[in-house]
Amino acid sequence: MIEVLVVDDDTRVARVNAAYVEKVPGFHVAGEAHSAAEALRRVETLPRLDLVLMDHYLPDDTGLSVVREMRRRGHQTDVIMVTAARDVSTVQAAMRQGALQYLVKPFAFAGLRAKLEAYAELRRTLDGGGEAEQAEVDRIFGALSAPSEPGLPKGHSPTTAELVRQALLGAERPLSAQEIAERTGVSRQTAQRYLKLLERTGRARLTLKYGDAGRPEHRYVWATRA
Repeated sequence: MIEVLVVDDDTRVARVNAAYVEKVPGFHVAGEAHSAAEALRRVETLPRLDLVLMDHYLPDDTGLSVVREMRRRGHQTDVIMVTAARDVSTVQAAMRQGALQYLVKPFAFAGLRAKLEAYAELRRTLDGGGEAEQAEVDRIFGALSAPSEPGLPKGHSPTTAELVRQALLGAERPLSAQEIAERTGVSRQTAQRYLKLLERTGRARLTLKYGDAGRPEHRYVWATRA
């Protein structure tokens, strides 16, 4: 069994995430923590710990600070960030701190399950040990690249798709590609590409805003909350 520590400042959310973890075969919740200090205590005292699902916004510090302190103390436990923090600087910092995956809140069970299954595949790949040829190295690095949303076309990032989805979900009115870009930190061209993908798959709906002159502005609204 893969032993997991669930860290979230919201006890209700922590319980939900823990229940999700327990539904994935091969995973067991070793404990929960609701602050940075408690998370570090759990890391130090749990008899066995393989993976931490780490929230970023904690009442006494940030999740990334916890990860840095874990590494300083010599704990190499794997980390998947599970957080509402979606600014690019935080995502980049998480990568540099060695987080294996980054899941943006809110998410459905399928999103977390995909991350956990990809992590389990990575562990199976690494269990063989020994030396690796290039093909094996590629397989190791590819083990965590499973898309979080089934059917995502090749060349599209699940993280970016989720950022655009969350921006639409949180909007009170239809948004343009430029507005999506400003809210997510991606380029306007990237926002437009993902918006068109969501429109083609029926997840977003295109509306037109007509001005005094020129072509109408394309705006998008989330089509379903399922």
